[in-house]
Amino acid sequence: MARKKSGTSSRTIKATKNSRSEARRRELAEKVVATLRQLYPDAKCSLNYRTPLELLVATMLSAQCTDERVNQVTPALFARFRTAEDYAQADQKELEKYIRPTGFYRAKAKNLMACCRALVEKYGGQLPQTLEELTKLPGVGRKTANVVLGTLWGVPGIVVDTHVRRLARRMGLTHHTDPLKIEQDLMQLIPRDEWVAFGHRMIYHGRQVCLARKPKCDICALHAFCPKVGVANKKTKRLR
Repeated sequence: MARKKSGTSSRTIKATKNSRSEARRRELAEKVVATLRQLYPDAKCSLNYRTPLELLVATMLSAQCTDERVNQVTPALFARFRTAEDYAQADQKELEKYIRPTGFYRAKAKNLMACCRALVEKYGGQLPQTLEELTKLPGVGRKTANVVLGTLWGVPGIVVDTHVRRLARRMGLTHHTDPLKIEQDLMQLIPRDEWVAFGHRMIYHGRQVCLARKPKCDICALHAFCPKVGVANKKTKRLR
């Protein structure tokens, strides 16, 4: 009997700790959302585009590349390739020349052509408007699909790019490294009507303040309550 009581007691203690930890995480998330909303009230997708197809193409090119570099490449690209049919029928070598500065240009060219062939064959050259349909297109993952859906049609979704992935862990909003698990954690913590804007604001903050190598914690508006997970202590560094 004693063993049973001990086991039950251990489970109760663990459940209580988990409950308190979850409550703290939710409280932290509320502070993060409110602070980022004040810092970046007008945050939006920074990729330049005029049509849904252009946003899809630009987002696919932004993989392992900065939005700034993509925006330098797309004017000439969009002038040459205007429709899904244009990309589907493109000469791969020519397409590669236009997108080479974005990196991984051979793979990206193949994905763009395959994706646009699928758009032409299945959707008449138009973009589908659901996550399930978009992620079935070649080269389109959840991040790209969420960018397109949220930016064009306001469909709730949290974009987990390299910035959001880094910041979510530093802020203690998740302990995962897998983008899908991070997205699921954030969806549990962030109000649904904040999902799209929250992603953009996290990206802005990651670019301007919470940098990958040298985060500017001393000037960060989240400094007082951010746990700074994984950030080296500056004082400790000096002592060494």
